[in-house]
Amino acid sequence: MSSPTEPQSANPQAPPDDAANGPQPVEPLEDSVEARWAAEREQLEDRWRRALADLDNLRKRYARELDQQRESERSKVAGAWLPIVDDLERALAHAGDQSQAIVAGVRSILDQALHVLEQLGYPRDDEAGVPFDPQRHEVVGVVTEPDREPGTVMEVVRPGYGRGAQQLRPAAVVVSQREE
Repeated sequence: MSSPTEPQSANPQAPPDDAANGPQPVEPLEDSVEARWAAEREQLEDRWRRALADLDNLRKRYARELDQQRESERSKVAGAWLPIVDDLERALAHAGDQSQAIVAGVRSILDQALHVLEQLGYPRDDEAGVPFDPQRHEVVGVVTEPDREPGTVMEVVRPGYGRGAQQLRPAAVVVSQREE
């Protein structure tokens, strides 16, 4: 039985007092579950799209860095060839009365070295008679030539290798100037 302090309910099956105010609206269980699933699916799709974008950006950055690294290594290798090419050219210039077989052998080695440099993207630049270009040439001397246009490359002292932004070294040249 019940204690004297507890009120007795006429109907023990009756709902609590909250329900006495009328029926409460109840969301259908299916709608709330579908809404949560849809929200979770949207979050997952958003995270998936962001991950794909991050992966694409990473792939592009890696490709750029790989190209830069290749260019850097190609430049190092080609730069290491320059002293060899210079020495071979000096050997040919001082060959004088040496055996033609030796001279032909050294010339063949020089041609192979120049071919390797060209394949690496650094063609030889040793043109005389062209206008001076500060991007390609380094002035090491000036001569007065009345019958030449001022600023013309008269002599190439040391050939340059490469073109434009891909230049190992500029050509060292002697340039004409106006008569004063």
